Amino acid sequence: MHVQDYGLILAFFVLVLVPAPFLGRFFYRVMEGERTFLAPIFAPVERLSYRLSGVDPNREQDWKTYARALVAFSLTSLVALFAILMLQGMLPLNPQKQPGLEWTLAFNTAVSFMTNTNWQAYSGEATLSYFSQMVGLGVQNFVSPAVGLAVLVVFCRGIARRSTDSVGNFWVDLTRATLYVLLPLCVLLALFLVWQGVPQTFLGYAHAVTLQGADQSIPLGPAASQIAIKQLGTNGGGFFGVNSAHPFENPTAWSNLLEMASIILVPAALVFTFGHYVKDLRQSRALLVCMLVLFIIGLGVTLWSEYQPNPALASLPVEQTGSLEGKESRFGIAGSALWAVTTTAASNGSVNAMHDSFSAIGGMIPMFNMMLGEIIFGGVGAGLYGMLVFVLIAVFLAGLMIGRTPEYLGKKLEAREVRLLVATLLVMPIGVLVFCGLAISLEGPAASITNSGAHGFSQALYAYTSGTANNGSAFAGFSANTPFHNLMIGLAMLLGRFGYILPVLAIAGSLAAKRRAPLGANSFPTHGPLFVTLLTLTILLVGGLTFLPALALGPIAEHFALIQGF
Repeated sequence: MHVQDYGLILAFFVLVLVPAPFLGRFFYRVMEGERTFLAPIFAPVERLSYRLSGVDPNREQDWKTYARALVAFSLTSLVALFAILMLQGMLPLNPQKQPGLEWTLAFNTAVSFMTNTNWQAYSGEATLSYFSQMVGLGVQNFVSPAVGLAVLVVFCRGIARRSTDSVGNFWVDLTRATLYVLLPLCVLLALFLVWQGVPQTFLGYAHAVTLQGADQSIPLGPAASQIAIKQLGTNGGGFFGVNSAHPFENPTAWSNLLEMASIILVPAALVFTFGHYVKDLRQSRALLVCMLVLFIIGLGVTLWSEYQPNPALASLPVEQTGSLEGKESRFGIAGSALWAVTTTAASNGSVNAMHDSFSAIGGMIPMFNMMLGEIIFGGVGAGLYGMLVFVLIAVFLAGLMIGRTPEYLGKKLEAREVRLLVATLLVMPIGVLVFCGLAISLEGPAASITNSGAHGFSQALYAYTSGTANNGSAFAGFSANTPFHNLMIGLAMLLGRFGYILPVLAIAGSLAAKRRAPLGANSFPTHGPLFVTLLTLTILLVGGLTFLPALALGPIAEHFALIQGF
């Protein structure tokens, strides 16, 4: 690695960690309805939206009513986006005359953006109109992370409140998350990206003549606004087919740095938001340390692996061994590896390099990040409530070891909560192992794998891991746009989204109804190094060990085969 590579990594952590505490406090005040400096701008819009929709912002809901509102909103979003994609050819803002999508692809895409996955089995510039990109996908890029943030806030209230069945109002939380959190940050980043050269236009594609005399069509469109929210909302869906490797999505070193930092900026800040809800920022620091430990380990392994020479080309300098295969030379190995770890740790899914071209171990780390679920920063809201699920599991295991009723911040965990926690542990194994196993065991769907052996298995494993983890990144080389995979990965995305949200809301409602017992000298501390170690081991053993056999058949087997020269 070079000096500038270390500088890039340092600048990345500074841009994320320095503003996180301040943003976390701001997000808490926004979601609890306190007045902030943005109130003069957005408060009138907020009040107007409540009047037009008939929402009483002072009327809170219990967790069941909250869940019904969330599911109804998500279902409406799914149907609306599906209709837009199917009827695209008859809708405005379509200068390239793109036709409507085939129905299984439209279903897959609608589910993908509604669940904050943004898995794309198509190339954006060759498939979607400006209307579909902006009104269809763009709206979901705002509201799907806002839904995740709303669920997190409910979980925080469930832990912080006592003896109540009220957990908030879904419509109020959704509105505030969109207006005060996502929209202002998106405007700032979009303006920066336009300055860096990302297009933002409604003109049709430009035409040029190459030096060889051939005609070339240069895709344009309202890209900057889409790129901003795709990163800040941990969405990840690219306006162009090659995502953030495209020079119109990511033109400079500055855009690369800011886009990477923006991927985990909001999730990192929400860790501190949780601390303000429970009135104990030590809890936030413990969770952040655990996230950073897992992130840095993954980054270190990926960097080491990508800088190793290919055994087949070991006699050549490292720059010529294939380490740059599938990577943009503008960003280099370090910039590509850092992005790969960031996007999969944060369930963002955008890419500035093709993960299919990474070394076996370098490609395994992004896959393993996703297999852990949305916990290492994760999606907006979804990452922290995924981590808090593991916190409660770690507390339960600690209670078993010392023979005491497990409790977290004064709330006792009983049989109901434990059953719901176990239900969440089944989500990733079913979506990844069961669905992927079914896909590769059938002759037709298995034909989508374009490589033989362990690497081919990794392609399919990565696709179903990405879908179930609501990440959306692709290993490349996997022909996902088939009716079977469109439907099966669509089901995996629904499972990965609501298989967590519904149990989390139920746990929040259950905890909110409990009294809060005072913490005593015998209470298990959940903010020190011991708990951070226990939590990290719980994540790796309970969340990750399940997938070791699958990884052994894929990237691990490929790594040893590479060493042996096969």
